[in-house]
Amino acid sequence: MKKQNRVRLLRLAGLLAASLALASCGRRATAAAGDGSRAEPDKLLYDTAMANIKDGKHEVGRLTLQTLMNTYPESEYLAKAKLAIGDSYYQEGGASGLLQSVAEYQDFITFFPFLDEAAYAQMQIGMAHYRRMEKPDRDSTEAKAAENAFQGLLQKYPDGPIAADGQQRLREVQEVLAEGEMRTALFYYIRGVDRAALARLQRLVNRYPLYSQADRTLWTLGALYERHGGGEEGATQYYSRIVKDYPLSPLAAAAKEKLAKYGVPVPEPDPDALARMQQEEQTPRRRPGLLGRSLGMLKAGPDVSMAARAGTPTLTPADDESQDMLIRGIPGGPGGLQSGTGSGVAAETVPPTPAQRPPAP
Repeated sequence: MKKQNRVRLLRLAGLLAASLALASCGRRATAAAGDGSRAEPDKLLYDTAMANIKDGKHEVGRLTLQTLMNTYPESEYLAKAKLAIGDSYYQEGGASGLLQSVAEYQDFITFFPFLDEAAYAQMQIGMAHYRRMEKPDRDSTEAKAAENAFQGLLQKYPDGPIAADGQQRLREVQEVLAEGEMRTALFYYIRGVDRAALARLQRLVNRYPLYSQADRTLWTLGALYERHGGGEEGATQYYSRIVKDYPLSPLAAAAKEKLAKYGVPVPEPDPDALARMQQEEQTPRRRPGLLGRSLGMLKAGPDVSMAARAGTPTLTPADDESQDMLIRGIPGGPGGLQSGTGSGVAAETVPPTPAQRPPAP
């Protein structure tokens, strides 16, 4: 092990010496140029580094770029060099490479916030987290970090050339986060831990209206209220939202029947919601076949094929709403939903299982 470390240190020292020698040669070339022609050693360093990175020699390329930045702090290639270091880590990939790329892109934004490339750096921060996302029933840390990064992109650069790409990536990230909430909520619903299920479902429908199963989420909320005798008082508000906000949903007809049962007027479809759903139906999308679904089980990352392709994703960060805020208005008050393994607060320690579908109409 010590021998390997010595070899690596010697290799890095050799690379540093070569880069310094190249920079020294560039300075001498600049000093010697007196006939009107002018050598550009910073450009030479930049071109050499980019050629190394293109050939997969990322470590050598980054070292050369760092030499450029240290030797020529006033160079016109300074910003390009800084951005190229982040790109090199991103292209290299792997857990450490992607994490390091995030740090480099953040540094670029700090030092060059007014350059057009700052929007690109923000997008790349989101993509680095996006590539590290896990499936909905696993750790959501990277998905939440990606959501924050894409939201920052759209808030800072809403009209930029990559805003449309950032918006679609945000829809995909929020589909994964919403699916994770849905799976956990259904775990609690099926086991009768209704306070915990209610909190998750309400948060989901309010925060992620573009979720592909948002109509099913609203239906489950209605069923949850009916389970506690709150049909007209509570359930109908969610059945009404299905009819109004998801008029083309296969659950819309059943929701209308529920409203008629309780004597509640059936609302008209929202024109914007109807136009969005029609656009979704007309947008082609690749759906994985049987083989694709089988291979998807082996993938580390999530399947985002069901994510929305139209509509504005949620652009505000998640609020830390209290449990009491989420469960207000339930028949019988907070105590009215205590069943199964206990209250919703205690039930949050139960680990979720893979997805189970909501109750059918």
